[in-house]
Amino acid sequence: MLSKFNIEIIETFLLSILDGSNSSRVAMIIRGLLRFLSWIFNLVVQIRLWLYKHRILRGNTLGCQVISVGNLTVGGTGKTPVVEVFARNLQKQGRKVAILSRGYKSRSIPLWQKLWLQITNRSIELPPRVVSDGKQILLDSHTAGDEPYMLASNLPGVIVVVDKDRVKAGKYAIRKMGCDTLILDDGFQYLKLGNRLDIALVDRTNPFGGGYVLPRGLLREPIKNIRRAGFIFITKCDESGAPELKKRLRELNPTAEISECRHQAKFLQTLFGDEQFPLNYLSGLKIAALSAIAVPESFESALESFGAEIVYRRRFADHHRFTQQEIINILNDAEKAGAEALLTTEKDAVRFPYFERRDFPMYYMRVEIEMLSGEEAFMKWISRICFKQAQWKPNNSIHEKIE
Repeated sequence: MLSKFNIEIIETFLLSILDGSNSSRVAMIIRGLLRFLSWIFNLVVQIRLWLYKHRILRGNTLGCQVISVGNLTVGGTGKTPVVEVFARNLQKQGRKVAILSRGYKSRSIPLWQKLWLQITNRSIELPPRVVSDGKQILLDSHTAGDEPYMLASNLPGVIVVVDKDRVKAGKYAIRKMGCDTLILDDGFQYLKLGNRLDIALVDRTNPFGGGYVLPRGLLREPIKNIRRAGFIFITKCDESGAPELKKRLRELNPTAEISECRHQAKFLQTLFGDEQFPLNYLSGLKIAALSAIAVPESFESALESFGAEIVYRRRFADHHRFTQQEIINILNDAEKAGAEALLTTEKDAVRFPYFERRDFPMYYMRVEIEMLSGEEAFMKWISRICFKQAQWKPNNSIHEKIE
């Protein structure tokens, strides 16, 4: 049976093939095979969309406002801070918000138990997992998943619910908790919930995942399907924005509002405490950079932009759950390399095992969304969602936009 370590090695190898960094003959052969598989995957995706368009498959309507936030590609587009911005602004306008997440890599029923239920012809209907009831956090990051846990930590008053069946999760949030607004985290392809507003995120640094759908590229569906979105965020911009990409997106979707934004670091916070430090604390500091995210380069570049000198870096596969021994080994290696502190991301921080060692400073970097353009349009969208303009209706019906 494959260990977690071996699975991560395979994931890293496959990513090197997809992004073209691996130019070996074996990689070229695999890319050819993956291109054929991409054709099959694309066909399946198009059939699925056609079935929804012609109402052979129907999306469920829950009788409240539903907003999906997602992207066309797999990997890190900086989705979690955008979900935070939406939830926080809707909450300020008086909405009772629930975030529905599938809880990627969260703890689930063991495989042996699922098989036993199948063999004995029994079923088990578990309620959705409530990460936060708006008053307190009820689950740890292992059970909830790192992103739902992070959202729950940063959004007091917002309910966070985890279930792969987000129709079930939505009904639970409405009936049991009185929610009137649902946000689907990573929900652009989740068509089982209809009559919703779609927000799509596009990463400026790799907007279309190499131009191929999975498994040859990183696209979950063809680029043209960005037309389903009512609002598009171009993420990871620099101060100049992304004018050429914005023009391309406007050609693909003439009606959507488009906002250029960047992920702006705000401060450093101690890993097992509440003490915060300004970003200029990094200037001239020799650090160890530790991350387990889809695009570690952006994190490391941010650290260097504030004057930090990275003398040791360690990268793991996305969503890796650290063991105590791994962290101890990393701290020992960082000290040998001359590092004065360890820096990680906020998403990685929630997966750190707790331990008592305090002789080596450890921090995470808090990052938030900063809009470079389109902020006025965004606030108008929020107002419309909150029915301050009574005549407004969703303009991105799944059945109208899918072709």
